[in-house]
Amino acid sequence: MKAVITVVGKDTVGVIAKVSAVCAELNINVEDVTQSIMQNMFCMIMLVNLSRCTQDMDAVRARFAAIADEMGMELHITREEVFDAMHHI
Repeated sequence: MKAVITVVGKDTVGVIAKVSAVCAELNINVEDVTQSIMQNMFCMIMLVNLSRCTQDMDAVRARFAAIADEMGMELHITREEVFDAMHHI
């Protein structure tokens, strides 16, 4: 199962490292990542694979919410099924 993680907020040192560390902690594989700075705003999109994740989605969301609060940023994780469902009528 794949998911997309988005992170947006004021640019600061270590965002990629912190999000990647949580992924490693939960055994979530990062398959692709893109990031840019737009007028002092950090924007990142990660494609991740959850197939070997050690926690359920509620625990994963809670862990990412904690790191987002710590960094003062918006972070969302959306499973691939949600994107697939949006394109099926």
